[in-house]
Amino acid sequence: MEIKVCGPGCAACEQAQEVVEAAVAAKGIGASITKVSDFQEMAQLGIFSTPAVVINGEVKCVGRAPKQVEVEEWIR
Repeated sequence: MEIKVCGPGCAACEQAQEVVEAAVAAKGIGASITKVSDFQEMAQLGIFSTPAVVINGEVKCVGRAPKQVEVEEWIR
């Protein structure tokens, strides 16, 4: 599973990263978590508002940090 957390490094982006890492740890799954801060790469993913979470190429959340329970549902 490949998870991308997109954002320039603002507080909400850091929170999104922490939530994703906590959800992956709670579920005990193997996942590659990558931080994307390049705006061109984000645009190629169709993301124009941050933070955003992309799982296996599918944009799951844009413009807000997700809740851990949401991420756990997405990675089930």
